Amino acid sequence: MDGLIFALIGAVAAILLGWTRSRYADFLAQSPDNYDAGHGLQFDVRTHLNGPIICEGVIFGPTGRVSSRFVGEFDCKWEGNTGVMDEVFTYDDGSRQARAWRLSIGNDGKILARADDVVGDGTGQQAGSSVQLKYKFRLPEASGGHVLDTVDWMYLAPNGTIVNRSQFRKYGIKVAELVATMRPANQEMKEAA
Repeated sequence: MDGLIFALIGAVAAILLGWTRSRYADFLAQSPDNYDAGHGLQFDVRTHLNGPIICEGVIFGPTGRVSSRFVGEFDCKWEGNTGVMDEVFTYDDGSRQARAWRLSIGNDGKILARADDVVGDGTGQQAGSSVQLKYKFRLPEASGGHVLDTVDWMYLAPNGTIVNRSQFRKYGIKVAELVATMRPANQEMKEAA
């Protein structure tokens, strides 16, 4: 009987430790307030995600191993605070995927994001050198059609490159993670010349 009590106490302690870690010391614990304007870099989606963009990245599966690699070509166009970001991804298995984000930016830096494979509206915030975006992403039917809770963080590097880290969760459990870079396509051409 004592063993059962110790096992229950241990299980409760592990759950509390996991909750505390995810709440205060994990990827999900980040807040736009952590990235105030005091660091000098200002990430403005209308400026830094504008025109042709090149993206390269990897997707990690639930075991932490790379499950896919991709390159993307984006074309972003803005009219004031409203924009469309057309994305075409090519994966290492040769498959292709297209998505169009429809974005609106409020004067307070809040973001409203919509796409055909997003359930409802995505919401986000520009803050200093970062952008956070949260949304529910529906996988293609070929991948099960599951709806995943997604948190994207984009961080502006001093040279204008954007580093993107995203986590995808189902029932609170991380099932995938994405890490990618994005930079203006014309920047790549200038560097190659």
